[in-house]
Amino acid sequence: MLRSDGSVSERTRSSLRRVQESGREVVIVSARAPHWLRPIAADLGLDGYALCCNGAVAPEVAARVVQALRKAAPGVAFACERESMAIREPEYVPLWAWPDMHPRTDALEFVRDPVSKLVVQHPELSQVELYELAVRLCGDDASVTYSGKQLVEISGAGVTKAFALAGLCADLGVDQADVLAFGDMPNDVPMLAWAGRGVAVANAHPEALAAADEVTASNDEDGVALVLERL
Repeated sequence: MLRSDGSVSERTRSSLRRVQESGREVVIVSARAPHWLRPIAADLGLDGYALCCNGAVAPEVAARVVQALRKAAPGVAFACERESMAIREPEYVPLWAWPDMHPRTDALEFVRDPVSKLVVQHPELSQVELYELAVRLCGDDASVTYSGKQLVEISGAGVTKAFALAGLCADLGVDQADVLAFGDMPNDVPMLAWAGRGVAVANAHPEALAAADEVTASNDEDGVALVLERL
C-alpha cells in the first residue's frame, strides 16, 4: 500500500474510505510493531484493528537462537521488537531510524523477557543465506521469515500473519472466504494463501506472486486501489 517514497496516494486513501464506509473491516497486518503503525493508521484515518510483529518469542527459545546463530555465523547482530520500543545491539545497523530504539550491550540481555520479534542481520551473508541458516537452526521452535532488505525476522513457533488474521476473523465472525488480503513479501505468503482471495502487487517477491490468487499493479501504480475500486 505504501509507495516507494513511504507515502500513500490520494487514490488509495479514497478507496480505503469507501471500503470503510461500506461497513467492511480494514485491518493492517504488518511485521512492524505498534509504535510504527500508529502514525500510519492515524494518517490514513484508520481506527480499527492492526496485527503486529507476528507474535512473541519465548525467552528460552530466543536465547538458544541467539547462541546458535552466533556460533554458526560469527558477526551476526540482533535487534528486537516490543510493543512500545525496539532495542538493538550496538553492532546492529538500523536500516532506518527506528523510534525509541535503545542500544544494549548484548542480545542475551534483552531476550531475558519475551520479545515480539527477534531481528537478525549479518555484514557478509546474503539475506537468503541468513534466512536458510536461521530456518535450519530454529527448527520447530520458531517461525522464520523476511520482509525488509538485509533482515531476517524470527517469531514464535507457528505464528504467522495468517495465524493472527484467522484468530481476529474468528473473533469478528468473518468467514475465511470473505477475506481479501494484499501482500508483497515472503512474510505475507501464509496470509495470501489463507485468505479467500490473496492479491500480490506486480513487483512482489516471487514467493508472494506464486501464493496469490491475483496479481495487481505495483505499489507505485495504486495496485491496491485498483482492486478495491473494482470490487
